Amino acid sequence: MRVGTLVALWRYPVKSMRAEGLTAAEVGWHGLAGDRRWAFIRPGVERSGFPWLTLRERPEMGRFRPYFVDPDRPDSSRTTVCTPDGDEYDVTDGALAVLLGDGVRVIKQDRGVFDTMPLSLISARTVEGLRELCDRPLERGRFRPNLLVEAVGDVPFPEEAWVGGILRIGAMRMRVDRRDARCVIVTMDPHSGERDPAILRQIVRQRDGCAGVYGITVTPGRVAVGDAVFFEPA
Repeated sequence: MRVGTLVALWRYPVKSMRAEGLTAAEVGWHGLAGDRRWAFIRPGVERSGFPWLTLRERPEMGRFRPYFVDPDRPDSSRTTVCTPDGDEYDVTDGALAVLLGDGVRVIKQDRGVFDTMPLSLISARTVEGLRELCDRPLERGRFRPNLLVEAVGDVPFPEEAWVGGILRIGAMRMRVDRRDARCVIVTMDPHSGERDPAILRQIVRQRDGCAGVYGITVTPGRVAVGDAVFFEPA
């Protein structure tokens, strides 16, 4: 059953830094090729369950723009980061880590650094619904998804009905495993970093703290903006 169309696609070469908009991408067992393969670690918490330096601690990270020198081979390409001032550094350059804080260092994970699961999806209808709930002009990028789907019909928050099933997008099949429980990141403007706590409060009150869904790859393959989205029930 067709349930929508893929209308936008993003990957995040460095965790918590700016997204890279794509027209197409290969999706493997560990998400989009090149997605969140690099991350910065905070000093003193290396052995904790969450050692990552993120927008929570450094809202300005959202203004750092990473990109692959060889975009056709993201998992093996050098990665460059452009700072808000326009300076460019290799992601492994210690000078870049210094800009982010004393004792901060970078690591690479070939399987990606994900908080929960390697694929995140949200519908355009959900973003519109949250705008109404929060009475604010919310940008789609605030929710940092990989896939944005324009759903058919007028059902609000449609992706929640896909949990437990399979989505086929292009040559890729994704199992939708759970709703996406939101954190303080959604309160931050993706450009200025300015916080608006009322946004998360409304999501908690009205949507049990969730917006969008998480999933994993069950059939690797290529996806592209404009692909039809089909739902296969469990």
